[in-house]
This record gives sequence, structure tokens and C-alpha cells, in this order.
Amino acid sequence: MGDPRGFIKHGRRDRTLQPVSARLQHHDEHYNYPGEEKVKTQASRCMDCGVPFCMTGCPLGNLIPEWNDLVYRGKWKQALQALHATNNFPEFTGRVCPAPCETSCVLGINEPAVTIKLHEVSIIDKGFEEGWIVPNPPERRSGKTVAVIGGGPAGLACAQQLNRAGHKVTVFEKTDRAGGLLMYGIPHYKLRKEKVQRRVDLLVAEGIDFRYSCEVGRNVTFAELKASFDAVVIATGAEEPRDLPVEGRHLEGIHFAMEFLPQQNRANWGDADIAALHPNRQAISAKGKKVIVIGGGDTGSDCIGTAMRQGATRVVNFELLEQPPEGRSEDNPWPQWPRIMRVSSSVEEMQVLGGDVHYEVMTTRFIGSDKAISALETVRVGWKNGRPEKIAGSEQIWKCDLVLLAMGFLGPRSELLKQCGCETDLRSNVKTDPRTRMSSVEGVFAAGDCRRGQSLVVWAISEGREVARCVDEYLTGVQSLLPQVRLEPFQY
Repeated sequence: MGDPRGFIKHGRRDRTLQPVSARLQHHDEHYNYPGEEKVKTQASRCMDCGVPFCMTGCPLGNLIPEWNDLVYRGKWKQALQALHATNNFPEFTGRVCPAPCETSCVLGINEPAVTIKLHEVSIIDKGFEEGWIVPNPPERRSGKTVAVIGGGPAGLACAQQLNRAGHKVTVFEKTDRAGGLLMYGIPHYKLRKEKVQRRVDLLVAEGIDFRYSCEVGRNVTFAELKASFDAVVIATGAEEPRDLPVEGRHLEGIHFAMEFLPQQNRANWGDADIAALHPNRQAISAKGKKVIVIGGGDTGSDCIGTAMRQGATRVVNFELLEQPPEGRSEDNPWPQWPRIMRVSSSVEEMQVLGGDVHYEVMTTRFIGSDKAISALETVRVGWKNGRPEKIAGSEQIWKCDLVLLAMGFLGPRSELLKQCGCETDLRSNVKTDPRTRMSSVEGVFAAGDCRRGQSLVVWAISEGREVARCVDEYLTGVQSLLPQVRLEPFQY
């Protein structure tokens, strides 16, 4: 504990957002970060608690008090080592994780929490700036081979851990770049894709093979993989989007979020064919359009921010659920994740320019003109016994040119699961043994959103690390030397 009175002397000073008028003019990351000395001052606010609940709030079990103290003392290289001990990709979590560690911070009971996320991203960024992060290939190979299906954060973390154990890993990625939602879902203004590619390049230099535009279950059969590798890890994510099958759904101008978001990311890369990943290779733009985003989560927020930057004339957002309270309710105490009202940077941009989030709204039909969407009809709902009930007389027509469906994901796509024969749970996710992470098929494992359901990038990395340890034990027949993810019995 560097400064026993740090949390008394200093208030919370986090990174700041650029003004709305400025950040809507570009797709670059829109935060202003404080300098090193200010970060060190913020690190002094960590109280080195006897029971560090911040660590239990983190699915990776990050050694938060340890690297907070090292930052305060200016020992950045040691802080980087402590950070990498539990997290393969801090440059991702430090930018896009919602930081459940901060909402579990003991100081946060009655004061603004420690800026843990700021310290994390500051450590990793300094590590890259100083050249401390270099490829670290294994000294020896085991002779065992592993196929990882999916190049998202779970697949990448799994691949790196297994490679460190000496196994030969091949990642099969259905798109033309690795990263999953980090690359093609999350917008540039939250995470520049050069940072994702930089990490992928390091993995290649460490000896991991990547096969792109290779979708297992379609242009490569699962049987071929099973016969060619000693173990297979399914890490495909939860890609099946929740649809809205109401009247008029067939009209042009209604798209899933993941048909829309990758196109702007490809445009920011400078790709000639931004619609290459669209099922019909159809380009989608919000420029000059009245846009409605249905769904109020992170994906909906990303659609809002991207549409605003593309030049939409108006953006509004519909959310079926009730508006969250401003503060914690009695049944949601610290250190649980607070189910409270939050305003994302994208929603703030929308509100500044006249749009808003409309809660307890259900879309009942789409209205078209010349086969294209021109409006939609909604009805207000009230919640009773956990179910929405329509409020008579609350129908409303909303004019629109573009509708983006961002209502979450139902689970992994079914084509691959049918081929591999893995059992699924009640939510259509791959069912695995809780201890070994193996599916019902011998030698086939699963990790990430395809196993646990739609979740956070920090959970994906945690899943990837843990399944790698399980696969290593399966391949070697002895206890793995890979670190076990330290998960508490009760997750906050």
C-alpha cells in the first residue's frame, strides 16, 4: 500500500471523453487519457483491502491491488508482468470491459471507486510503447496438435495458453481477420483495430497458425478436423441473433446489428468491399437516414454511435425493458454488479442531437412503401409477473428509413453443432463437463459465449484460459502447469 491516505487525499479522476461535437467527426478512439503522474496519483487511492473484492468481481481474478501499488511506485514493467499473469489481452479489457472490478471496489461503498480500468490500460499501453511486449514462443513442442474453431477473444486466449504449453495450435477463423467481435463488432471509436491486429501478429510470431475464410461446418467439415487434430476447441461465440418476426419483417432496410457494424470497421480499415461479410453482400449506410435501433444493450449502443458518425439525420432507440433506477435497489447491494441507469457515450451523443432511449416499447409491425421500410408501429408495455403487457391506446407510428435489430444473441449457430454432435443445454449452448470443459464428444471442448451464452470480453478470455488448462491435462494426462483461473464460488 503505497500511500495509506491516498484515498482520503485524492478524488477520482478518470479518463475523459472528447466533446460530442468533436468525437462525432471521426472514428478514432474518443477518450483523453491522463499522463503518468496523474495515473500514479489515482493508483495511490487503492486501499490494499484485507479482502480485495475487486479481484472477486473480475472473472480473470486480476491481481489488482498488486499492480495498483506497482503503478504508484512507478514500477511499470513489474506491473505489466503482474497484469499479464492473469490477462492475455489487457489492451482489450482496458478499453471495452464494463469493469465489474470497479463496482466491487471496497472504496466504492461510500466514495467513487478506484480507477482500476484506467490503470490497466495505462500499464499495457506503456508496455507496448516501451517495447516490453515481444513474442515469446515455447522452447519445446509437445508433438500434440489442437484446432481452435473461432478467432475471437476466447479462441485467441485459448490458443496462446496452449501454445505456451508447447502444443501446436491452429485457429480456424471464418472471416478474413481474427478478433471476432473485437475486430468486426466493437466500433473503432471504442477499440482501434490496429490494436487487435498487433496482438494477432504477436500470436503468429509465437508459432500459432491462422487459417482465414475457413468456416468449419461449411467449407471444412468437422470430421476432417477431428481426424487431423488431437483435440478440438469450439469457441465460435453466440452468433445467432434474436429476430423480430412481426408483420413487414421482409421489407428492405431492416438489418441485424452484426450485418451493419462490420461494414464501418472494414471501411475504417480501407477495405474496398465493405459488404464482403454480409450474407447478400449488401452495403448498409445510415447517412441521411432516420434510424431506429431496437435493443438497448452494448450492441445497440454501438449501432447508435456508428449511425451518428455516418451522418444519420435522426437516431432513436427502443428498449423493451423498464428504465433502470438511478441507484441500487435493496435487492442489489454492493458488491453485486449494480443494475442502475447508465448512459453510454453513444446514447449521450444521440441525446445531444435530439434522439433518446424509449423504454417499455414493443415494436408490433413494420410499414413499407415500394418494398422498403418507411415507418414502424409500436405499443407501450407494462411489466407484470416478469412479462410485458400491452397498454391499450398507446400505439404510435415512427417514420424511419433504416432499422437495426440489436436485441441480443440466442446462442451458437447450429450448422457446426449438428456436424460435431455435441449435446446442447436448455439455452442451445454447447453443454460441457463443469470440471473438464469437455463436450459430450470425446476430445472436443468448448469455451466462451458458445458455452456460457452471450457475455463480456473478460469472461471470454477467462473461458479461453481455463479451457486451455483442461485441454492440456487431457493431452498430457498429468496436472497442467498452466494457471487455473481463480473464480470465486459467488460471482458478483
